[in-house]
Amino acid sequence: MRIYLPLLTLAFCLLGCTVTKPKKDMLHLRENILAELGKQKGTFAVAFKDLKTGEELLLNEHESFHAASTMKTPVLIEAYKQAASGKFSLSDSILVKNEFKSIVDGSRFSIGALDDSEPELYTQLGQKRPLSELLYKMIIQSSNLATNIVIEKLDAKNVTQTMRELGTKDIQVRRGVEDTKAYQQGLNNTTTAYDLMLLFQQMAQGKTVSKKASQEMIKILLDQKFKEIIPAKLPQNVKVAHKTGWITGVRHDSGIVFLPDGRQYVLVLLSKGLEDEKAGIAAMANVSEMIYRHMVR
Repeated sequence: MRIYLPLLTLAFCLLGCTVTKPKKDMLHLRENILAELGKQKGTFAVAFKDLKTGEELLLNEHESFHAASTMKTPVLIEAYKQAASGKFSLSDSILVKNEFKSIVDGSRFSIGALDDSEPELYTQLGQKRPLSELLYKMIIQSSNLATNIVIEKLDAKNVTQTMRELGTKDIQVRRGVEDTKAYQQGLNNTTTAYDLMLLFQQMAQGKTVSKKASQEMIKILLDQKFKEIIPAKLPQNVKVAHKTGWITGVRHDSGIVFLPDGRQYVLVLLSKGLEDEKAGIAAMANVSEMIYRHMVR
């Protein structure tokens, strides 16, 4: 029996090295990310998950942030859910209008075209456009007008309820965009990095509404026009299906990263209270690159 003891000891040593090295790598990555983000004045949250191994890196993952336009991903999911239930078809036409009701008192408000990142839709007021087109503009160009039209059709309460059904505890979708009275009363859409990670994980796994719906939503998210954070420093052959968000002092990005070898990971980067927004964006882009390097090391 003794002859096998050195072999057994060696096996345990090798096993220990195998288990310990990833932990050391993750600890080193965490330290580097904290150092990078620590250079900026502001609050950050990071949620990373390797969908093959289940490895995670979480920083301030349950901190609440103004969702900004990241709430448009939950709205997209709700639209596909209601379409799947037969309430309507995504090919149905819907009236393009610019008059909405505040959730505070029902008073009317409109969105200024100059404050929107997608101005073309304002030239189509009074016309009807397919719901699928509005969803596409809502995601890839972050159209606020499209978002409000869609939310009015879906009802924000339904969006939040679906988020609960999907296991997210903190995402709140209360209203559309530019509802000033609601904003002044603190009635905002909110999110956490952890909840957005859960949403994108389920989408990547084909569990959001259905496998087909998940694939269709990912296809839309892959066309995202704003690429300053997660994709900014990644190689061109790395694809990212993601949704950004921003208001003053706030910069977010969240989505699924597809590596050339077929592996996927979810990454959520949130920030608030940024004194230097440009520098904050650069820091988060650096964090995205660090995580990519960790994945391909």
